[in-house]
Amino acid sequence: MKSSTIDLPAIRLAARKLEAGELVAFPTETVYGLGADAENAAAVASIYTAKGRPSNHPVIVHVAPEADINYWAESVPPQAYALIAAFWPGPLTLILPRAAHIPAQVSGGQNSVGLRCPSHPVAQALLREFKGGKGGIAGPSANKFGHVSPTTAQHVRDEFDTDGDSPIACILDGGQSEVGIESTIIDLSRIATHGPVLLRPGHISAAQISAVLGVVVQAADASAPRASGTLESHYAPRTPVLLVTPPQLAATLKQLHQAGQSLALIAYSTTVSADRPPLVAHFAMTASPQPYAHDLYAALRNMDHAAADLIVVEAPPSDPAWQGVNDRLRRAAHDSSAVLAGFKK
Repeated sequence: MKSSTIDLPAIRLAARKLEAGELVAFPTETVYGLGADAENAAAVASIYTAKGRPSNHPVIVHVAPEADINYWAESVPPQAYALIAAFWPGPLTLILPRAAHIPAQVSGGQNSVGLRCPSHPVAQALLREFKGGKGGIAGPSANKFGHVSPTTAQHVRDEFDTDGDSPIACILDGGQSEVGIESTIIDLSRIATHGPVLLRPGHISAAQISAVLGVVVQAADASAPRASGTLESHYAPRTPVLLVTPPQLAATLKQLHQAGQSLALIAYSTTVSADRPPLVAHFAMTASPQPYAHDLYAALRNMDHAAADLIVVEAPPSDPAWQGVNDRLRRAAHDSSAVLAGFKK
């Protein structure tokens, strides 16, 4: 199944697998998800086992466009309905107070729940078939915990089919994810005391959310709920990633080459001179945030397969349009400074 083609027998099979407590990988417009019945605590636990994910790290529940949000949340503030009207289906996750009958496993033991309605047609078809459209699919990214998220079905296979004993019952192929990075996460579970709080940036910006709500979105605070993909080290390939500003790029490449390091490069500008050191691989990105986000995880995976010592990434601009991309790169390259310092001794 690829692109927007809906393979109904495959959708039905996947829905039956989910209803039986098994895991299914499915496409969304952001990244591919590793899905389980969100109301089956044992099935959700199997997601954590398959990914090697800490049990206190929450997952996001995906729901159909017609879903009753009040079934999942203890209370739904007006701000949630405003954001749903503006951005659902789409790459926005809302954190709300969790209804008492929803298993705590989906929220890492917290009293909140993350809800999202994906826009991908295959994901929507699956959600409408699963439990007659009344269920929710717990679906973190379909990769091992902390690794680069998958944006194609082949990426999922690469993660879980390496030893011929995959924990996934079936994989729905919906082509390459359009957005390419995970959803924006907004906390509304403490709206009365903290207002809307940005827990993870993404394709939908804080400015867009502020425009809908009429208030400034706040930065995450110490008491904010834990959310998916917010650890300091995340979205990382197995090869160390160095994030380097454009003015420092040429000199850093030369320094690393002289230190005997083999290099793979991800760059969006043409500022790297023709006499740069030899590279094991080079991935040219588009100097625009949306196409860059679309290609980012595929680029990291491609460079990871290049067998270089280091992946050097030219840091994108720091303006707000790049916030989601820069968040992912910062986490993928969380120890860049320490690595570079080692070569300066």
